[in-house]
Amino acid sequence: MLHQTIPCQLPRAQGRVRAGFALRSGTTRLERLHQSGSGKAMLPPAGGCELVLLNTSGGLTGGDRMEIAVGQGPGTRLVVTTQTAERAYRSVTGRAGVRARYAVADGAHLDLLPQETILFDRAALVREQEVALAGSASCLWAEVLVLGRAAMGETVTRLDLSDRRRISRDGRPVFVENLRITDAALAGCGPAMLAGRRAFATLVLVAPDAADRLGRARDALGADGAASAFDGKLVARLMAPDGWELRQALMRLIRAIRPGPLPRVWQI
Repeated sequence: MLHQTIPCQLPRAQGRVRAGFALRSGTTRLERLHQSGSGKAMLPPAGGCELVLLNTSGGLTGGDRMEIAVGQGPGTRLVVTTQTAERAYRSVTGRAGVRARYAVADGAHLDLLPQETILFDRAALVREQEVALAGSASCLWAEVLVLGRAAMGETVTRLDLSDRRRISRDGRPVFVENLRITDAALAGCGPAMLAGRRAFATLVLVAPDAADRLGRARDALGADGAASAFDGKLVARLMAPDGWELRQALMRLIRAIRPGPLPRVWQI
């Protein structure tokens, strides 16, 4: 009797979150929410409106897919963060994919402050994120990447990362950053790259008074990073030997240029 060999298909995580917010009696309120698969969202009690995103699969690996779509109505103020650090694990086959779009209507403001993404050795991740501003909308966006966990003695020598970030206003690009890290880039990790550091972050503020906050940003950064401001936006870069040191520096920077407390999940 002949036995047919059936290929073993590894399980893949699929997640989706769609949320909409509107201004009601002067307060930002959740209007609609759809969540499916490993994509979840929570709204903890907070001084303002805070949306916490969660991937219940525990991390991303080859073939996983996550989609996020958040819309804000005119005049709303929203904080979007994550419950914990996202993790991109070793991929056996294929790439993990994340696609996120945040639509911010005229007069609204978005604080997009996810916790760090930890990249493990042999991770393969394609991520596309866009903040689409309309009219006079504004945003603050911080993105943190960590190459392995220093406390666990982890090193990352093989990586396939494509991280595309875009901020637009009325369909026109305001900030575009296409980050690509491969094995070859890590092998040549000298002064022009990370100079041996494993944690790095980019913060972008798009607002009419962005340039007015440059002095405060530079004072908060000190020797931990650099910042510049032009054409209604402030851009800061930070690097550190590990994720903990970088988080402390980023928290100081955010507190210096943004009124109000940090997301509650950051403070736990």
